[in-house]
Amino acid sequence: MDFELSDQQAAFRDLLRDFARRRIAPVAREWELSGRYPTEIIDEMKQMGLFGMLVPEEFGGIGIDAVSYAIVFEELAKAWMGVAGILGSHSLSTWMLAKHGTAEQRRRWLPDLATGKRRSGLALTEPGAGSDLQGISTVAHRAGHHYIVNGGKTWITNARHADPLPVLVKTNPEAQPRHRGMTVLMIEQGTPGFTVGKDLDKLGYKGPESSEVFLNDCPVPVENVLGAEEGQGLQQVLAALEFGRVNIAGRAVGIAQACLDKSIVYARERHAFGRPIAEFQAIQLKLADMATEVQSARLLTWWAASALDSGRRADVETGMAKLYASEICIKAALEAMRIHGGYGYSTEFEIERLYRDAPLMAIAEGTNDILRTVIARHLVRDGRA
Repeated sequence: MDFELSDQQAAFRDLLRDFARRRIAPVAREWELSGRYPTEIIDEMKQMGLFGMLVPEEFGGIGIDAVSYAIVFEELAKAWMGVAGILGSHSLSTWMLAKHGTAEQRRRWLPDLATGKRRSGLALTEPGAGSDLQGISTVAHRAGHHYIVNGGKTWITNARHADPLPVLVKTNPEAQPRHRGMTVLMIEQGTPGFTVGKDLDKLGYKGPESSEVFLNDCPVPVENVLGAEEGQGLQQVLAALEFGRVNIAGRAVGIAQACLDKSIVYARERHAFGRPIAEFQAIQLKLADMATEVQSARLLTWWAASALDSGRRADVETGMAKLYASEICIKAALEAMRIHGGYGYSTEFEIERLYRDAPLMAIAEGTNDILRTVIARHLVRDGRA
């Protein structure tokens, strides 16, 4: 049992850490507060090949392992979680396409997606359907060589840049069980009837847009069915979300580590009653708990990623990692604010941004309560962890 990164993984982590420290951290606070889109950072991520993280090398990607994938999101989120989110949705889309797309679909889209010339996202959530994806109401009816799509999606990251955008629809609303009537359509920019609505205001997760998407008699060619077979959409999406929990867990670890790092620095510098507050036991206890919990979350995330790398289903492992890491992330953000006192509440310090970003980790890629039920079902079914 080896809890250490390989030499290649460690070198990749150092590369990402250096990039985040040099290019993201110095501008994160100012750009986040002003609502500035991180175009320059995205251009550098393209040059580093990060848009092709999960694209096979034959299509121009770098095809990294799941542990390295988690590391990418930890290191980026330590500097600015919003930037990590731009890669999150895109990478899941490329993973689905590489895993489930036809040979023609992979040749058609993956090379440009690998370089970032094209970007993508994942259009699942609707105003009336989030955790219950089988409850979506967006429908697509076959009409000759096209599907005519009607409906709407919300909270879609990269919506304004996605080309193509995988959209989960119902091609047979009467199917039983419901998942047999669900299909993923790859909808390209410029398709008539496909429009992106307003960007939604958010507490945190600034940087990438989170938008509404409207589909009004939108014609999508039959050859844009992911995998060329109807009724496979929910399985394709759930498999992607299983992988996506690793990126959310990685982001949560990154935010929590940033909270710890900044709290240690502040506790050394801040004096009260004639000495650094780091010398007070109350602060030491907080730092010790934070450090222990962050490292536990990191190892749990790597364990889950390793399970994915083995090629088997890892619902329990990824569910546990995302659940624990996100809860620790929220706790670490609150403790960091307590350590910083009034300064933690100020936009002049990074803590308030980390505090605003943390709650999303408990919501994205399956809410934590949903994941608890997933884990519990496996425990009851299998009789063991």
